[in-house]
Amino acid sequence: MKNVQTHLFTGFLGTGKTTALRHLLTQKPQEEKWAIIVNEFGDIGIDGAVLSNNEVPVAEIAGGCLCCVAGPQMTVTVNNILKKYRPHRLLIEASGLAHAASVIDELQAPYLIEALSIGANVTLVDPRQFVHPDYAKQALYRDQISIADILIANKVDLCDIETLSTFRRTANQLFPPKSLIKEVTQGKIELSWLLDTQTTTKSRYRLKGLAQSEIAFQSEGFIFDPKLGFHGERLTQFFDELPTLCEGLVRAKGIFKVLGTWVWLNWAEGYWGANQVAWRKDSRFELIAKKFDAELIANRLQECVEE
Repeated sequence: MKNVQTHLFTGFLGTGKTTALRHLLTQKPQEEKWAIIVNEFGDIGIDGAVLSNNEVPVAEIAGGCLCCVAGPQMTVTVNNILKKYRPHRLLIEASGLAHAASVIDELQAPYLIEALSIGANVTLVDPRQFVHPDYAKQALYRDQISIADILIANKVDLCDIETLSTFRRTANQLFPPKSLIKEVTQGKIELSWLLDTQTTTKSRYRLKGLAQSEIAFQSEGFIFDPKLGFHGERLTQFFDELPTLCEGLVRAKGIFKVLGTWVWLNWAEGYWGANQVAWRKDSRFELIAKKFDAELIANRLQECVEE
């Protein structure tokens, strides 16, 4: 069994993941075979019971978040469901307390990636939580947003205009940018969003959504295969030298795979810092400056790739 389209659904507690999946099930093409894996933090799986129907098999992993109990258990569950049902599409609903990046790492392990094709990952958020500073401080919450290809604001009918305005502004400034951002009520997501959302990007691209003050500047984005690792010391030297490589450097940021983990590097106002991040799709770098040699920057980045 190869190339089973697999989608991870994540989101904090109470954002409506199960409701969204139920709505998605009503759109399943008759000729396609689907399967669902549901993870719940408690020992009793309620979401799996809600999703169960006669057409789509549902497997449950209860008793903890996927990244904690799932390791071997998820691998066995995925393998069993693939062998028994041979689905065309696999939907995985993670617990609201799951570290989404760890789930993706497990799905991309050698013993699973040969059978799976990781499609668009979906994160549901409640805009009222999304704009609240207490949620933004939580690494778990940030990781769930970072991992998303499709970011869906659910329960928008319960939000005031100011909350929605703040959500839209912040969501459109996320890095890496989301492939798709949607607003819904009652979890009414569309199957076409999963099918039509591209998760691959060109190796070079022009930046979008620049601030008014940045539009007149030169900008460029660079993307690298997720299998490539980067040399930490060379990246450090590259970021240290950026002000001399560009005229009028305004902003530089990137996500790189270093020693098997993923780090976010950000240069602003003469300083740069680093943090771990949940992104797993690719390594990428974005640059905004008054003037720079794009080919020189590309070559310097290539020199940072581990041999």
